[in-house]
Amino acid sequence: MSLKSIIALDAMGGDFGPPEIVPAALSILNKHNNLSLILVGKEDAIVAQLRKHNATAHERLKIIHAPEVVEMHEAPSHALRNKKESSMRLAIEQVRDGKAAACVSAGNTGALMATSRFVLKMLPGMDRPAICTILPGTKGHTHVLDLGANVDSSSEQLFQFAIMGAQLTSAVENKENPTIALLNVGEEDIKGNDRVKQAANLLEESHLNYVGYVEGTDLYTGEVDVIVCDGFVGNIAIKASEGLAEFLRHHATKQFKSSIYSKIAALVAMPVLKALKQKIDPKNYNGASLLGLRGIVIKSHGSADRVSFATAIEEAIIEVEKNVPERINAKLEQLLIDRQSL
Repeated sequence: MSLKSIIALDAMGGDFGPPEIVPAALSILNKHNNLSLILVGKEDAIVAQLRKHNATAHERLKIIHAPEVVEMHEAPSHALRNKKESSMRLAIEQVRDGKAAACVSAGNTGALMATSRFVLKMLPGMDRPAICTILPGTKGHTHVLDLGANVDSSSEQLFQFAIMGAQLTSAVENKENPTIALLNVGEEDIKGNDRVKQAANLLEESHLNYVGYVEGTDLYTGEVDVIVCDGFVGNIAIKASEGLAEFLRHHATKQFKSSIYSKIAALVAMPVLKALKQKIDPKNYNGASLLGLRGIVIKSHGSADRVSFATAIEEAIIEVEKNVPERINAKLEQLLIDRQSL
C-alpha cells in the first residue's frame, strides 16, 4: 500500500479519546477502501473499543502502543520535553519517518503545534506554522488563518500565511488564483497597524491575487477565498463566533419552548431550523490545517465526536491527495525568485 493511503491518528487526544476516535476511524475505513489507518495510543483502550465494534482484526487498521498522553491543560513545553512517548508525538513521528502521509489529532493545540514543529520542521523559507480552517458564508466559504498558533506575527509572516492559505485553497477548492484579503479594522488604506500595512505592501508587490482589507463583518460572507490575520486576532474572532452561535442556539430553543404557540411555531419551522443547523454545524467544518510544516497535520476540535473527527480525517485525505506542503513550498520558491528579479 502506498504512503498516500496511510494516515496516523492520535487515538488518545481530545475530550473523549478512543470511544469516539475508534468508531470515527472505522467509519472512514468503510468509506475509503484504499485507505489504511494507524491508531496510536494505549493499546488496551483501543482494543476495548475495537472489540465493542467487532473490529479487532481489521486488516487496514494498525495499532501502535503509546504509554503516555498529553493532557488538554498541559503546557506545550512540558509535553515537548517530558512526553516523548505520547500518542500525539508518536503519531506525528509516523509522518516524519515516512510511515504515514498525515497525522490527525484532537489533542492540546499548543502541544500539537510545538511537537509538530519540532518533529517535522518547517518548510524552507517559512518562519512559523499557522492554523487554518474553513468558515461557512452566505456566498460560499472562506479559509481563515492564523487562528491561534502565533499571537504576534510580523508583516513577513502574514505574507507567508497568505501563501499558505492560497495554496491550500487552490488545492482543495480547485481554484487557480484564489482571492486573498487581510483582516483589518477598516477597508480604507489608512486603517490598521504598521504590520498590517506592511503586509499589504508585500502582497500588492507579489503575484498573489490580493484584493485588499476586509473587516470582521466579512468573515462569513464567503466573498473572499482567503482571509489572513495574526493568531491573536484570529483566535478571538473564531471564539467570539462560537460564543455567538451558542447564544443564538440557547435563546432560540428557549423561545420555542416558552409557550404552546411557540411550540407549534417550532414544528412549522423545523425544516428550516434543521437546514440552518446543517449549514452552521461545526461537525461539518471540523479539521484545521497546521500549515507551513514539512508534513500534513490536522487539528480536530477537542470536543469532537465521532462524526466531527471523521470530518477531520477527510480533510487529511484531501490534503494528502493534493500534495499541499509541496504546493506551498513550490509557490514560496517562485515568489522568492520573483522578488529577487525586481
